[in-house]
Amino acid sequence: MKVLVLGAGVVGVTSAWYLARAGHAVTVVDRQPSAGLETSFANGGQISVSHAEPWANPHAPLRALAWMGREDAPLLFRPRADAALAGWGLRFLRECLPWRTRENMRNLVALGLYSRQRLQALRAELAVEGGLDYDHLERGILHVYTDRREFAAAVEAAAVMRALGCERQTISADRCVEIEPALAAARPLLVGGDYTPADESGDAHRFTQALAARCVAAGVRFRYGACIERLAAGGGRVAGVLVEGADGGEVLVADAYVVALGSYSPRLLRPLGIHLPVYPAKGYSATLPLRADSVAPVVSLTDDGHKLVFSRLGQRLRIAGTAEFNGYDTTLNAVRCAALMRRATQLFPDLRPAGEPEFWSGLRPATPSNVPCIGRTPYANLYLNTGHGTLGWTLACGSGAALADLLSGRTPEPRFAFL
Repeated sequence: MKVLVLGAGVVGVTSAWYLARAGHAVTVVDRQPSAGLETSFANGGQISVSHAEPWANPHAPLRALAWMGREDAPLLFRPRADAALAGWGLRFLRECLPWRTRENMRNLVALGLYSRQRLQALRAELAVEGGLDYDHLERGILHVYTDRREFAAAVEAAAVMRALGCERQTISADRCVEIEPALAAARPLLVGGDYTPADESGDAHRFTQALAARCVAAGVRFRYGACIERLAAGGGRVAGVLVEGADGGEVLVADAYVVALGSYSPRLLRPLGIHLPVYPAKGYSATLPLRADSVAPVVSLTDDGHKLVFSRLGQRLRIAGTAEFNGYDTTLNAVRCAALMRRATQLFPDLRPAGEPEFWSGLRPATPSNVPCIGRTPYANLYLNTGHGTLGWTLACGSGAALADLLSGRTPEPRFAFL
């Protein structure tokens, strides 16, 4: 079957890989000049099944109110006349109900565990051919807490995750420092932590580019520099994709189509009457070059109070996080960039970087539940693999493998709410 995958981020490229492995003839279309140049470019770098607790949980509304009006708040809603954001916000409040939070967590843990297994299997499969080089580390993820109420809530969440199969251990502040000695100077700030030893970290951009090269070797075609204008549909099926490029307009035709356009998926699908609950949540990151004597973490860390992650990528430290709901704006906000570095200095006063930070912002495709949209649509040959929010890198391999199963008429392995 001929399949067009729309989007060459980490989710689109993993979809292409597993579709090609299933025997399909795959073409990937993207407006950028190469793979992984938008949301996958400079994210937090974590393969974090331990992050399966959704943003929408019973504690979230009060936290959001407490952060209201703070320019450096971890979660920032900018007032705007935006019907899509208003609708998204109402659905978010519904997902904060305890029973909805538990069900969303179950879905995310199930897909996260499966996805991590698929990533590990992919690495093993390609190891005999030189492997995939993306600065990956298998040292787990350590969550640290500096607020006792936040830590108490985390103890409850960790118990739920353990029951779902995620090995998230609640540990003392002293044990946090034992696991990551770079936290020694910040020990007075810590009240406790969680540690998930099976989680990983790595550079999503480097992974996406490396896997795209493997896809090409496996026969996948990439059409870069092609802006997707609209889908042509009729009779309950998609007939083609209109793209604009350097050579003018063209209609690309296939047997099946996969939308993996992240935050831009709703814009493409709305004219077909498909209304996805996906809204762009702008995240920020800073990438710091490190000196040989830098006191920087090696274990990937999550600072839950500030909603930041710290991941070691070779001789670089990636600091990433926060969420700003401000439409499709990707402008860097100096206050929010400064907040990343201020917290890094508080936790690692002896960081001693080798140069200035490189700041970046990207639009994460957030659903109110944090559960991505994967599977079929009302159009018989149109499929979705989008809405992964902050977990695109974590869920990419599992989402791609499951999507390939669905498109091939097989039942995916994880117990997940596929469309």
